[in-house]
Amino acid sequence: MPAHVRDVLSYLDTTLEIDRFRDYAPNGLQIAGVPEIETVVTGVSASAALLERAIELDADLVIVHHGLIWGGGIGRIEGPLARRLKLLLSHDMGLAAYHLPLDKHARLGNNVGLAEAIGLVGEHTWFGDVRGVALGLAGAFAAPLSREQAVNQIGAGVCGGELPRFVFPHGPEVVRRVGLCTGAASDLLEDAARAGCDLFVTGELAERAGELARELQITLVAAGHYATEVFGPMRLAAELRKEFPQLAVSFVPMPCPL
Repeated sequence: MPAHVRDVLSYLDTTLEIDRFRDYAPNGLQIAGVPEIETVVTGVSASAALLERAIELDADLVIVHHGLIWGGGIGRIEGPLARRLKLLLSHDMGLAAYHLPLDKHARLGNNVGLAEAIGLVGEHTWFGDVRGVALGLAGAFAAPLSREQAVNQIGAGVCGGELPRFVFPHGPEVVRRVGLCTGAASDLLEDAARAGCDLFVTGELAERAGELARELQITLVAAGHYATEVFGPMRLAAELRKEFPQLAVSFVPMPCPL
């Protein structure tokens, strides 16, 4: 028995509290498809490759972290955007996106997923203002680790056992407190230092971040934008399978080294 897309998205809109956020993009439904849905695909970004895979899986709805509409909306429809829209519209497949709400959520979010993946335990605290919301998360390992051990543990949890691509080892030799924010969040580095963090993890870096880490005497780790933001879409898939058991829901990985 199919579900109505309105019910599924209403559940996600409410659960993720999208009205709390002044985001860079509209959250929730971006492209309408069929009203009655049976198959849902979740993923990180609405690339043509993800949409093509969703078509192969006969998906009625695609839910991503990075959608197709940003800033002031859609201007010209050409190039990759036109191709992606054509894939959606020609198959009556809907697209929904959840950006900052999916980073922030205390149970389903990218940040809490990253914290668990790298081994942070106990109570987390939030820091760093992003458009009126404290988006960074701070916590600790079960016991203090050496800086090298901490970086290795991050690699094991996020980078498939390899070392993170960029490490600026300017913080203390012993890591007691860790701050993180997935995606492109190096602008929260000063907030992490003010929150007492010895190490800060994000996905990708601004050029200025490496030197800033040296000046702040904090270790900075970039583990990949994609790699740090798979957690929310994976958790959304599990949540929908639980709340809407009549749906076939799957997370579709599209690995990217960036």
